[in-house]
Amino acid sequence: MSDLLRPASAADLVTEAASLLEVLRADPPLTHCITNSVVTGFTANVLLAIGAAPAMVDIVGESGLFAGIASGLLVNLGTPTPEQREASFEAVEGATASGTPWVLDPVAIGALPVRTALAHRLAEQRPTAIRGNASEILALAGLSAGGRGVDATDSADAAIDAARALASRFGSVVAVSGPVDLITDGERVLRLANGHELLTRVTGGGCALGAVMAAFLGAARARATPPLLAVASASLVYTVAAERAASASTGPGSFAVAFLDALAAVQPADIESAARVETAAL
Repeated sequence: MSDLLRPASAADLVTEAASLLEVLRADPPLTHCITNSVVTGFTANVLLAIGAAPAMVDIVGESGLFAGIASGLLVNLGTPTPEQREASFEAVEGATASGTPWVLDPVAIGALPVRTALAHRLAEQRPTAIRGNASEILALAGLSAGGRGVDATDSADAAIDAARALASRFGSVVAVSGPVDLITDGERVLRLANGHELLTRVTGGGCALGAVMAAFLGAARARATPPLLAVASASLVYTVAAERAASASTGPGSFAVAFLDALAAVQPADIESAARVETAAL
């Protein structure tokens, strides 16, 4: 286990998250997103707001090449058209060959056969991180038929054993989104209690988080931060910004705008003062 993970104190993890935010902004990671057509614009704006450089390259013949030069890659299965499916495998191959960290977001898998089979095939390629809601994580582990479309019907706590099994099987960090986010590498579990329900009222709230995780994983390579901490850092920054945006909003519309502003404005000191994190060994 990395020395960065040995301390039991959540404060040590929060400090690392604040430092990674500074690293990301000092050298914006080129973040390659193969994502669904519903959220492309919002995802790109979220990455720009946080300080990363987005690129939506989902063309066969280009996606693999681009993954080789990108800092991080997101593969999101929200609208898996035939070309996107082929581009996803090409990008993962390019990322694997170049050592580019990548995130799998198995959107709405379980009852829908095309994306479910695709998620299982991609997971076998050993993503650096897997991000989903509880029902998606349970479905990927073969323990559930999934939720109601993109909405979870299971609690994050119900998916912790599935998350741990996936982490151990694929060597991935697994992040389960919910009112309290659970993140595990199979050896440790982090519980992050920041966030706001308005994130679930904006299209792309979860999908964009996967892209931010890819950006933080890219930034983490510069300081050899373990993927568990990089993924937790992304979630912390994202959810602290959501809380700040919610306090300045009157509903989903104003929240979406305020969230981009909050991501651009959030500072390392804000993460250190607002983070609500628990750590434990499994």
